[in-house]
Amino acid sequence: MSPLNAPLKAVALGGGHGLHATLSALRRLTDDITAVVVVADDGGSSGRIRRELDILPLGDLRMALGALSGQVDPGPETTLWQRVFEHRYGGHGALAGHAVGNLVLAGLVEVLDDPVAALDQACRLLGVTGRVLPMSTQPVDIEADVTGIRGPSGGDQDRDVAHRIRGQVAVATTPGRVQSVRLDPRRPKACPEACEALRAADVITLGPGSWFSSVLPHLLVPELFMALCESEARKVLVLNLAPQPGETAGFSPEQHLEVLAAHAPRLRLDVVVADTDAVPEPDLLRRGAEAFGADTLLTTVGAADGSPQHDPDALASALADAAHHRVDSTPDPAANGNHGGVTVPGAEHSRPHQEEDRRWP
Repeated sequence: MSPLNAPLKAVALGGGHGLHATLSALRRLTDDITAVVVVADDGGSSGRIRRELDILPLGDLRMALGALSGQVDPGPETTLWQRVFEHRYGGHGALAGHAVGNLVLAGLVEVLDDPVAALDQACRLLGVTGRVLPMSTQPVDIEADVTGIRGPSGGDQDRDVAHRIRGQVAVATTPGRVQSVRLDPRRPKACPEACEALRAADVITLGPGSWFSSVLPHLLVPELFMALCESEARKVLVLNLAPQPGETAGFSPEQHLEVLAAHAPRLRLDVVVADTDAVPEPDLLRRGAEAFGADTLLTTVGAADGSPQHDPDALASALADAAHHRVDSTPDPAANGNHGGVTVPGAEHSRPHQEEDRRWP
């Protein structure tokens, strides 16, 4: 934990566009940010490089670098590198569709033979004052049990049959209802620097993002999950603004929490942040949050145009409340669905010692 008056140490867990939203918000609060990124992508440029070079998928790591780049008044050269990193080759040849940043990261990984050292070098190149780390030092695959997929017979009896789906892209796009996910390998080795960052953090965020393929995987890496449980940081869960087609179609906000509890029953949280307009039954969400020992912070964090994207300034304000204050979980009739008053920090949730989850033999 940081000493009094020191910059807030923040760690954000996630991947893809959801992690980008959180990092964009945290940048407004502190420069001491560590992004811990899921490494399960098997599609697009990332998947191609992963298969051809047998290295970590790099796309989500590149996006996190982009979200944090230029934190300290970047000069023209740094700004150019930011643009180059996000540039994608056109045409129809072997390079078509590849992001330049993915190729640069792949080269750094091969030359340095260390993905963490490669990412640290990329941070320097892009003017990032924080850090971007993989959740695991080895690439992982996501496997899911999905129901609601029509079988060969096409009858209603097929709806309840669980089909095993493998791969992040397949899990995110297969029509049906995801029941559970797991990683292959079952016990991937956590990135040691990521575990250290979690234990030293003042605030840890989880979500928003693809629930089964970007949020839950962090909780399925044993050493990383233990570091999360043992950390004294404020733990903040940020819910999505809308269900995601393919993964969570039809899910209510409280069902997202139920899935989280099923995959990480020992997880404890401090605050669950959700957009007021995205929560039709606030009392159900509050009860779901209480099961994690968490308060509920209902406020406006969505974009003003109504699109299912978080507004960076609004989300930053909510994260500042969650990081620095206890949210009053007692509903305030005058608040009209928004979060109630806050008290001064100090009365933290007590947490029993977290033993290793017995799901991992």
